[in-house]
Amino acid sequence: MSIKIGTRGSKLALVQTATVCTKLASRGIETKQVIITTAGDTATGVPLHEIGGEGVFVRALDDAILSGQIDCAVHSMKDIPALRPSGLFTAAVLKRDSAADFIAHSCPIEKVLVVGTSSTRRRAQLLRHDPDITPRDLRGNVDTRIRKMSSGEFDAIILAEAGLTRLGIRIPGERLPTDKFVPSPNQGTIAVVSRADPSLMEVLSSLDHTQTRTDVAIERAMMEQLGGGCYTPIGIYCRAGHLIAEVLSLDGKCTERVETDVRTIEQAREEGKKLRARAQGLIDDAYAKLGTAK
Repeated sequence: MSIKIGTRGSKLALVQTATVCTKLASRGIETKQVIITTAGDTATGVPLHEIGGEGVFVRALDDAILSGQIDCAVHSMKDIPALRPSGLFTAAVLKRDSAADFIAHSCPIEKVLVVGTSSTRRRAQLLRHDPDITPRDLRGNVDTRIRKMSSGEFDAIILAEAGLTRLGIRIPGERLPTDKFVPSPNQGTIAVVSRADPSLMEVLSSLDHTQTRTDVAIERAMMEQLGGGCYTPIGIYCRAGHLIAEVLSLDGKCTERVETDVRTIEQAREEGKKLRARAQGLIDDAYAKLGTAK
């Protein structure tokens, strides 16, 4: 069997896809990489919520699978939206790397004032931690973000630690604690999405990591109940069944949070419903302030 694997063309996406290809090669499976350009790759000068929000890095790859151009696609799982097209399945979830955020800084951490990030979650968590910090929009690949910091546009930038590790990048900075800076749901996880072909799904499922799939499924169940998309600052992290989830106001001044042990998807959904009921005002306010109708 030879599998056509779709990927974005960024350096990180190619490294992640190469990881999947290597694992399949060790199982005697031939692969061919096909680079697909997504909306998130072409519109780099504006915040994500202004170019379609959830799924901007995924839709073109979904379409390529459904049209038969490729057999499957490799994604950072945090980019995959809750609502998925019919006929697509998450065939494999690889063992999770670090889920934490990493703050890289070009000056002593106590002197950091301007921080680059395009994430509403990271902005809100930063402002909660230190209201004197000024978050500014920053998009582009990892190299571009680091270059902008090095040129003096930002004192610091926030990146996913897993991405830095996969790219082999070592840069001054520190990991942000996941209990205070709760990550984006599924952060640090690579997923393989495929069409509904039993033989293809059987091959890809050999890459699956059971505990990671369980943890990220709990996170996604909570995410589905909360909604909010990329507009609302939401952090959700589950490790071996221990779940932390929070919804923040855009300015970081208000937070609704739950921390508990979860063993089933249904339990995660129930926790999500309860948190949504408490956080509905924060979710509505985020949509209103960003000027986007639900």
